[in-house]
Amino acid sequence: MSFIPADNAFAAVAALFVIAALGFAMEKTRIGALLTGAVWAILFAILASNIGLIPQSSPGYSFVFTYFVPVLIPLFLMKADLKKIFFETTRMTGAFLLATLGTVAGAVVAFSLIDIGENQAAAAGTFTATYIGGSVNYAALVDLTGLRANDPNFVSAATAVDNLFSGLFLAFLAVMPGIAWISKRFVDRDHSEGEVEVEENGKPTAMTLTISITFALVVVVLGDLITGYLRENFGEAWGNWRYAIITVLALIPATLIPKTMARLHGGYELGLGLSFVFFAAIAAGADVVGLVQSAPVLIGLIAILLSVHGLVTFGLGSLFRLSLPELITASNAAILGATTAPALAAAKGWKDLVTPGVLVGVFGYAIGTIIATAVYQLWPS
Repeated sequence: MSFIPADNAFAAVAALFVIAALGFAMEKTRIGALLTGAVWAILFAILASNIGLIPQSSPGYSFVFTYFVPVLIPLFLMKADLKKIFFETTRMTGAFLLATLGTVAGAVVAFSLIDIGENQAAAAGTFTATYIGGSVNYAALVDLTGLRANDPNFVSAATAVDNLFSGLFLAFLAVMPGIAWISKRFVDRDHSEGEVEVEENGKPTAMTLTISITFALVVVVLGDLITGYLRENFGEAWGNWRYAIITVLALIPATLIPKTMARLHGGYELGLGLSFVFFAAIAAGADVVGLVQSAPVLIGLIAILLSVHGLVTFGLGSLFRLSLPELITASNAAILGATTAPALAAAKGWKDLVTPGVLVGVFGYAIGTIIATAVYQLWPS
């Protein structure tokens, strides 16, 4: 029993939005800034469900999982111009591809060393997704693999531990340039020249928000039509490529008509808000006892994955004569996404890496779901 009845779907969804808003508000405070807004939303949702304020399951949560998750992908990819990513940020794209390789290698090593049972392939794909792109890719794989439905406690624990480890990893990246025995192993390149060029978001209007959500919905509908056709004519396995197909469809206009898509302000921010609601919905299903039981295994998995990611990214990056700031920005974009990468670059005075940090982070959204789906599909049964 809970204060908000499980069968009151509208109230349950409203509670998730309240929790998401609290997450955003907390990261603006001095103490709250020590964690990310996503972590606060997760913690608030776990607390609220375990003390009986909100239900641990509800038809409202199913609505979030069914309709929010696929819409997140096109909202995040509306401005992912692949031409700009490849041709204007060549060195950073190379560094990001190394970081992607590091994540895949880390997932393979971690899940080969630690057996978690029947969720092995699903979890390997899910962690690959979140450490190449971010929350949108994580949401897609959690739904695609059935991990959320099969083991909600594992997913809740994974979400919490993932976000906490991401914060620790960001702190490590921030102090790396000050560690002499690390910095001296990389080519020295000046990144302080040039303007800090962050694309103007512009002011969202009722029209741009309406067109943005229309675009996202149409992409999902077309993606489902194509997926259904492929599944019906070429086998059930094609159903597992649903989110990869939606990703490709979203990238086409972003790459072919980038100036038109750039005028649709507010889509990314809308997607970010919905992703916080998604995290709250996942965390609400967490049983604290089950979470504590799952956490030690997850800590080991994520520690191994991130360690291998770092060794591959920075080891190969040194051989290819990429600078430490370039590799830090690329690793940041892969593990934490397009928001923290440019922020850290700007804070460190790496002015010519701010815009590339944004672009490769968006590139991660574009390829994360596709690569993670391949890891899940190809994982030995």
